[in-house]
Amino acid sequence: MIAGFEDGRAAVNGQEIAYSAGGSGPPLLLLHGFPQTRALWAKVAPLLAPRFTVVAADLRGYGGSSKPQGAGHYTFREMGRDLFALMSDLGHDRFHLAGHDRGGRTAHRMALDDGARLLSLTLMDIVPTHHLLDHLDRKVAAAYYHWFFLAQPAPFPEAMILADPDRFFEACLLGWGGARLADFDPGQLAAYRAAWRDPATVGAMCDDYRAALRHDFDLDAADLPRRVPCPALVLYGAKGAMAQAYDVPATWADRLTDMRAAAIPGGHFFIDTAPEATARALLDFLP
Repeated sequence: MIAGFEDGRAAVNGQEIAYSAGGSGPPLLLLHGFPQTRALWAKVAPLLAPRFTVVAADLRGYGGSSKPQGAGHYTFREMGRDLFALMSDLGHDRFHLAGHDRGGRTAHRMALDDGARLLSLTLMDIVPTHHLLDHLDRKVAAAYYHWFFLAQPAPFPEAMILADPDRFFEACLLGWGGARLADFDPGQLAAYRAAWRDPATVGAMCDDYRAALRHDFDLDAADLPRRVPCPALVLYGAKGAMAQAYDVPATWADRLTDMRAAAIPGGHFFIDTAPEATARALLDFLP
């Protein structure tokens, strides 16, 4: 999955979580987002491995991890519990954490639920879930329509997507900041396609978005007064949909106690399209 890394599956929190691990030094957990897998980190993780013990995991429902049925299984809290348990299973009590997209939302929930275990937090190309939904305007709704399409009751979105999954998910990759398919590494793109052609994965991704509307919004509402205490980095695509709609760092200012922020060239999928710049930003931030 990632050159020079070892692949594994851990039985934790009642799930099987697939991961790749390599490198040496302080532990660093990397989390992908929709509609991808841990293959997202194939070019970034090796650049981090000389300084860190890097673990790239598939979120539950994605890639090689378990795919339970039902939106209640896909709250960011439940996904976070999987990953805390994974890191404990691998012998890492405290660790650095970085997440993109859904992985970033999971990472934020992990920081709220058990922030004492985090050495640092990096959030990539997201605004807070509660903020996005509570201050939704027509521009964001048009760009992020998939939040509401995927959250429709089963099996409507699943059936629509599975009629031509490559067309739907490649449209996602090419949106939110103007990437081209040629910008994606062929091997990584093949891994994404293999995952999203699986009906169980499609159902799980829909449940992930159903959970955001049914459960995560309320969980985040209860924690609005809280701030994450550990050092935090907010990265965002300079030409992405979030940067066009928001002052991304400002949306996090009252949620992170010790925050830095930086724009990376490209759109939402800047990790794929600018892996060296992504790795450099992480290395400049992480101690």
